[in-house]
Amino acid sequence: MASSPTLVIGTRGSPLALAQAHETQDRLVAAHGWTVEHLPLSIIKTTGDAIQDRPLSEAGGKGLFTKELDIALLEGSIDLAVHSAKDLPTTLPEGIVIAGFLPREDVRDAFISHRFKSLNDLPQGAVVGSASLRRQAQVRRLRPDLQVTLLRGNVQTRLAKLERGEVDATLLAMAGLRRLGLTDHVTTVLETDDFLPAVGQGAIAVAIRAEDQRVRAALQPILDGPTGHALAAERAFLTILDGSCRTPIAGHARLIGNDLEIRGLVLRPDGSESLEAVRRGSPDDAVALGREAGSELRARMPPDFLKA
Repeated sequence: MASSPTLVIGTRGSPLALAQAHETQDRLVAAHGWTVEHLPLSIIKTTGDAIQDRPLSEAGGKGLFTKELDIALLEGSIDLAVHSAKDLPTTLPEGIVIAGFLPREDVRDAFISHRFKSLNDLPQGAVVGSASLRRQAQVRRLRPDLQVTLLRGNVQTRLAKLERGEVDATLLAMAGLRRLGLTDHVTTVLETDDFLPAVGQGAIAVAIRAEDQRVRAALQPILDGPTGHALAAERAFLTILDGSCRTPIAGHARLIGNDLEIRGLVLRPDGSESLEAVRRGSPDDAVALGREAGSELRARMPPDFLKA
């Protein structure tokens, strides 16, 4: 057995965040032969966890689920922070870097309803609940006759609201449902050709102090190269568009043979218009591919595009 340094893993306290932290912990145990006692979890409440009454876009957008974890990292009270990649802001605080990503889960969204089989099956005027501007805009694009409303809370909270009949349907990430063992709630899986996921969806990011070579080395065996290439492209795309929770942006990169392809989408908030860009090339050019896709959409966007 390898010597067992103590590495403190920082995480939010939601069931999904804890599932992701435990996955990171388990992968480190398997890779190094350490025990979980040497990989304690430190549960940290973030600003985003406390906001349940309004859209995150009105409260400051991305960063609401990371700021307190960033502080703990920089202060040295934790050694690594486990995040949903889609919650990460495009720019990280000085002194913090993403060491890499765990192997990506299913990137798709799931349609969930107790009464209807699919988005197309919903009757006119049915209510779809979601906290994501990206999902709201794509629903409005596909079904402008539906009512789309804010539905906040963690996965279990949203499923409970659906159960109580507050909405007719909701959309959740397949990755989160898989990690929580809740895939029996899924009515239909939405394919990426029809419903593009969020940048980073399905990926677990691990953040560390920039100069901490000890932690970087410990993480190396559990990080996934293909996921890293995909996320480099997606995050570069998002950065060009200045993506935040206030903007309906979708992006997904994947390996096709030896190539990396990124599809990027930006929508008017009301779903009435959308623009898409596709780039394909070497995985080594992931950042450039993402930037090119983002730059194309930025050039094609009318000045008022995001205000509708």
